[in-house]
Amino acid sequence: MMEYDELELEKLGEEKIALFAVVSDSDPTFNFISAMMYSQMFNVLCNRALTVYHGRLPVHVTCLFDEFANQKIPNWEHLVSVIRSRNISAHIVLQTYSQLKGMYRDNAETIAGCCSSLLFLGGKEESSLKMVATMLGKETIDTYNTSDTRGTSRSYGLNYQKLGKELKSVDELAVMPSSRCILQVQGVRPFYSRKYDLTRHPMYRYTADANPKYTLDVKGYLAHRLKVKPEDEFEVYDLGEADSISAA
Repeated sequence: MMEYDELELEKLGEEKIALFAVVSDSDPTFNFISAMMYSQMFNVLCNRALTVYHGRLPVHVTCLFDEFANQKIPNWEHLVSVIRSRNISAHIVLQTYSQLKGMYRDNAETIAGCCSSLLFLGGKEESSLKMVATMLGKETIDTYNTSDTRGTSRSYGLNYQKLGKELKSVDELAVMPSSRCILQVQGVRPFYSRKYDLTRHPMYRYTADANPKYTLDVKGYLAHRLKVKPEDEFEVYDLGEADSISAA
């Protein structure tokens, strides 16, 4: 499986290339292979950015980590804090915040803090709701109380106050409509917006959901053999003639 180098990781930051790493979401047996690939990729790209391109890669590298909890990247809490300066970005997709805490323990907050934006699509997991509610902060509201005292002489009272209220409480986030989302970008106030309808995207017609003919045959793609190029160089060894063994 690793006899030939078909990935050419050093070209990711130099050309427009798409690299797909497909791992099983139910069987973690071979996750160590993809973990090795991720570790090697970031090491190669960061080293080339420093030694060849004076700190930043010429082509921006975007890493889309869907179902991030299915794969643990070695030393990720350190890498996520330095790859941005190398012109590399990472989009981490999780079902719940507790998944990140379960994988990286005390470093989960470090990883979340290194992300410049957070997109909350909804959910009911308690730690995720508390994190989003805390992140949104509070707003100032005006309240007033009235009193009516009846006796020998009737009196009225009116009291105004200013209080702090969570912008979105935990129970409000838990029942947020599925058509809405909350985007928090570093340096600006959060956005409460509608989710984008993917079917309205101009390139949606080229997806497998719109047209089955665009479905990628993964098994057929992986079944190809290495193609030798004329400019490739090889070392040839003479192993002599193989001994033949015959059985009666």
